Order: sequence, then C-alpha cells, then structure tokens
Amino acid sequence: MADSLNNHFLIAMPSLDDPNFQRTVTYVCEHNDDGALGIVINRPTDITLGELLEHMDIQPGSDRIANQVVYMGGPVQRERGFVLHPPGDDWDSSLRVSESIVVTTSRDILAAIAEGAGPDRYLVALGYAGWGGGQLERELGQNAWLSGPADADIIFHRENEQRWQAAATLLGVDLNLLPSDAGHA
Repeated sequence: MADSLNNHFLIAMPSLDDPNFQRTVTYVCEHNDDGALGIVINRPTDITLGELLEHMDIQPGSDRIANQVVYMGGPVQRERGFVLHPPGDDWDSSLRVSESIVVTTSRDILAAIAEGAGPDRYLVALGYAGWGGGQLERELGQNAWLSGPADADIIFHRENEQRWQAAATLLGVDLNLLPSDAGHA
C-alpha cells in the first residue's frame, strides 16, 4: 500500500468529539487495504502495571515497575495487552513497525519487564484502535485526524499531557490555534 500510515501518529483534531479519541495521539502499528490498527499513547488508565501483572500471576520485581501506568490503547479488545518498545530481544509475538519501535503482544515480554529484564523503555496498553478497510481514509478526509511520521521520543519520553501537542508540533501545527468546530472548505 503506497500510502500506508504505518509508523505514523494520528492526532485527534480539536473538533473530534468521540470520547474514545478526544485529544488523543494514536500510534499506527499496521495500515493496509484491509484497515488499520493503532495504540493510543496518551490515555492513562487507573490500572497499574503491578495490578495487570498480578492478574496474570506474574509478580512485579520492584515498586518502580509495579507503579507504572497502563494505557487505554483503544476501545477494541480492552482485555488484550500491547507493549510498544524499541527493538532488542526476540519476543514470542512481535511486529517490528519501524527501526525504533516494535509492538509485542505476548506474555513473555511482560514477565521480562516484571523481572527488570525487559526493554529499557516501553508503553503497556490494553486494547487498540481499529479501522476497517477505507474507514481511516474517510475519517482523514473528514478532518477528524492529522497524520504525520511518529517519533519514539514522544512515545517513550514525553509526559502524557504533552504528547498531543508534541505530535502536532512535529507537523508545525499548534492545536491551540485550531478551532474546535473546523469544517470543510
């Protein structure tokens, strides 16, 4: 697919009022003719990594690990876990999205993180954002999203509340200057 949005951010426009995506940044892991899958990277939940690990009968090795925030990756399959991280070890179920970002869905990475042997940087999310074939393209045409190349620094080093504007800044856009009721010309 020539216009694939793999390894791109979808930045919710101020006018997007869907409560699942209002003021979100979604990292697109896969985009092809059949649709798209992404992980929202700036919607923290009230679930800690320790709680998630304990639910899986994995004991966190430290309070620092146990207290990590888990994100709401999207409204689809909220019971399914995803870990965004830099390349490194081989995990049972991973998809290399770019030179700097991999998404893994297997238990082995969570066990390694719990032991302090996982990737140095990671984002754990429950659920994902999904679009059927052509759906994302229609939403882009309706000005629901800005899209642009992703930056691992925003995923792994920025505070949650900074990610929405930081992703737009990569495109030279100040979201605070855009009206929340933008239309079409």
